[in-house]
Amino acid sequence: MKKIDFILLFDATDANPNGDPDGGNMPRIDPETGHGIVTDVCLKRKIRNYVQLVKQEQVGYDIYVKEKAVLNLQHNKAYKALSSQGKTPTVDEARSWMCQNFYDIRAFGAVMTTGVNCGQVRGPIQLSFSRSIDPITQLEHTITRCAVTEVKKAEKERTMGRKYTVPYGLYMAKGTINPFLASCKDKDGNEKGTGFDENDLELFKEALVHMFEFDASAARPAGSMVMRKVILFHHDSELGSSPSHKLYELLKVTKKPGVEVPRNYADYDVQLAKEQLPSGVTVEEL
Repeated sequence: MKKIDFILLFDATDANPNGDPDGGNMPRIDPETGHGIVTDVCLKRKIRNYVQLVKQEQVGYDIYVKEKAVLNLQHNKAYKALSSQGKTPTVDEARSWMCQNFYDIRAFGAVMTTGVNCGQVRGPIQLSFSRSIDPITQLEHTITRCAVTEVKKAEKERTMGRKYTVPYGLYMAKGTINPFLASCKDKDGNEKGTGFDENDLELFKEALVHMFEFDASAARPAGSMVMRKVILFHHDSELGSSPSHKLYELLKVTKKPGVEVPRNYADYDVQLAKEQLPSGVTVEEL
């Protein structure tokens, strides 16, 4: 596997792409510039959910960080499996077992030193925070509910609540895949990375394209979150043929003439300067 840099371009329409618990679940925003923010953790969650949905916890594709998972119980699985082979497992052996059996550990890494020690793994895939191309507007909607939660409140006609959305925001995220932390062998043929291989890479690319299609909720109705572009820059060497930032800068996203307040993807001009690709780098668009 060689080094890969990538860009994600996605939008939100009348949705809350990533609520901030410290802000009453309002859409995350940079208070100085007004640009919207979606955390890397938010995107990783959607990738994990997609893999879990597609693979149904097949061997080698379990998900380590998932809803209601008890992490120390996940760690115990490694020691029980290795002990059943008649050996006394080491931390390194437990770490290797976790990498082999959990997709998100192979991809993103994990700190597994919580009580039952399975070591620490640095994953090959790193994602940045997503930032909107232009400032966003946070809208607060008052909503009503005709049902009540308690009998003593049954005489009330309705209860009130709040819902937060972004009318429109086009977001960009950047990432990289480090081959030295993926599937690499040392001089003795031993795996020194997480074991993230080409099959894992194809699944990751598939998840990037489809992550929003199965993530619909009251905060993100069907069709309100759309992945517009996935651009991968493939280097011809492990060390890379160009600094990552120079490749990211090849993608230019600007508002079209006459557009003051963007309200859909068509309001933007999106251009990738392929003619400026450095030697040793090829581009793949999904």
